[in-house]
Amino acid sequence: MIVYDLICRRQHRFEGWFASADDFARQRESTLIRCPLCGDAAIERRPSANVQVGRAAAPAEHCEDRAESPKEVAVAGGDGHVLKLMRRLIAETENVGRAFPEEARKIHYEEAPKRGIRGQATPDEAEALRDEGIDFMSLPSALTRDLN
Repeated sequence: MIVYDLICRRQHRFEGWFASADDFARQRESTLIRCPLCGDAAIERRPSANVQVGRAAAPAEHCEDRAESPKEVAVAGGDGHVLKLMRRLIAETENVGRAFPEEARKIHYEEAPKRGIRGQATPDEAEALRDEGIDFMSLPSALTRDLN
């Protein structure tokens, strides 16, 4: 397993785990990798530590990727703020499931009461919503499970 630091066009940084460098390249070419915050499929690798899970790591002199500087390393929500925010988001929104695109349109066009919703949309549905000027944020699918 290889762990890569990734970034989208909107400068959202996130991590991806891949079976190999070829697996990453294949998934990126097929636009299977999307930013968990905005859904953007234009993803680039960022310099990062060479992390391989499941086997001995390469000696430091053989690592091809290195962090640009200490400012590149940040701990997101190390004190639990992100988790608290995600729990609040789940508690204060209605899960409309696969009806998300339809419900988002109804709210946008004032055919339904304005409220916070969450659910699922395919990449094509998400692109269509963006084309219509409907604002939304993509969330990690892990939010559909219990947050420990």
